[in-house]
Amino acid sequence: MEIGKRPALTAEERARVEQAVQAAERTTSAEIVPMIVDRSGLYRDAGHRAGLALAILTLASLLTVEAGWLPWGWHAANAGWLLLAAIAAYGLGIWLGSFAPVIRLFTSTDRMRHKVKLRAEVAFLSYGISRTRDRTGVLILLSLLEHQVYVLPDRPLIDRIPTERWDSIVAVIVKRVKAGDVVGGLCHGIEQCGLVLAEYFPARLGDNPDELPNELIQGP
Repeated sequence: MEIGKRPALTAEERARVEQAVQAAERTTSAEIVPMIVDRSGLYRDAGHRAGLALAILTLASLLTVEAGWLPWGWHAANAGWLLLAAIAAYGLGIWLGSFAPVIRLFTSTDRMRHKVKLRAEVAFLSYGISRTRDRTGVLILLSLLEHQVYVLPDRPLIDRIPTERWDSIVAVIVKRVKAGDVVGGLCHGIEQCGLVLAEYFPARLGDNPDELPNELIQGP
């Protein structure tokens, strides 16, 4: 599967993720919510940057080989042709800037990381992940275009569980996703998340309600 495109998950694959969540939550009082999105930002400026770069490259190329396409010397109409070529190249760059590889080329990793963080925070609120009895919800967001995973725990979990443990969960998912196994990576990450949560927030015997849905959330 090409990273950057929404995976066409089968019913069996979605059920596999749901079962991974259920299994992980049996050993902890916390709640895990998995989510896959196509992208976390629009990155319209990537198209403008690609267009500008292509326009400059086109102009530089035409002027470099001027003798080849201007055998009769320079005259005023040539400026019009150069302008037209630059505009066409800019338009082509704008179009190319809508594709994931070009977006990643013209967008910094820090900016994409920031967009993924914002998307996770919005999703955390939108899906009510903080609405658990002890505020022990965790969102695992996989954003395909950015090639990034963001784990967002609620405040009590952040206060008690070291950052390194969350980073290890991200690394587990990324490793499998890079190999093309999106569902396997997400399920393995959910399993590891459950193990970490069980250390700090073990399940209460006879009092471990399922407070949040276990289904995989998919978004654009």
